[in-house]
Amino acid sequence: MTTAENRSRTRDATRTRTEILDVATSEFARAGYTGARVDEIAARTRTTKRMIYYYFGSKEQLFTAVLERAYAVIRGAEQDLDVEHLDPAAAIRRLAELTFDHHEAHPDFIRLVSIENIHDAEHITASEKLSRLNWPAIDVIARILARGRESGLFTADVDAVNLHAMISSFCFFRVANRHTFAALFGRDLLDPDERERYRTMLGDMVIGYLTGGRPLP
Repeated sequence: MTTAENRSRTRDATRTRTEILDVATSEFARAGYTGARVDEIAARTRTTKRMIYYYFGSKEQLFTAVLERAYAVIRGAEQDLDVEHLDPAAAIRRLAELTFDHHEAHPDFIRLVSIENIHDAEHITASEKLSRLNWPAIDVIARILARGRESGLFTADVDAVNLHAMISSFCFFRVANRHTFAALFGRDLLDPDERERYRTMLGDMVIGYLTGGRPLP
């Protein structure tokens, strides 16, 4: 086989894997891990159930691969965020805005995380890749917090993991609970007219907590 033919086969395999992951993401987000069917995923792709198992091994491994890719997208964006030139308050606000934007733009990610929680995070726990993915993003927050404390701006006794939880909880709730919140309170958390208000509110909430409510210099 020629080098060109090898490259072509590699490209075809990459495209096939990507297409399977795209469809599997949609199907798992729609039907859940238990309800999703590999037959249905195969029917919606240009491949077969046998080929899916060839690439991913099993339904469980396919779901894990879907989770790994979904987390890689947000974690990669966090690590690529250029905030070193910003003051600590602006850097944290930018990070919060990135999480806000990502969760809104990726509702399937929210559903997948919800589904994985139903299954007690068994797929995430078993994935070495996912454990490696998350800590570099926490390091980004830790560096910003350190700069904020060194400057005297941040006074809250909080570590990077807890601050990550604070930011994520607002962003996650807004998407995951959109329909129940609207049914209970008559307010759509994804109303485009209110988007900037919520986005600003998140940043204000986080900065206010970190600074003890003191005005920024």
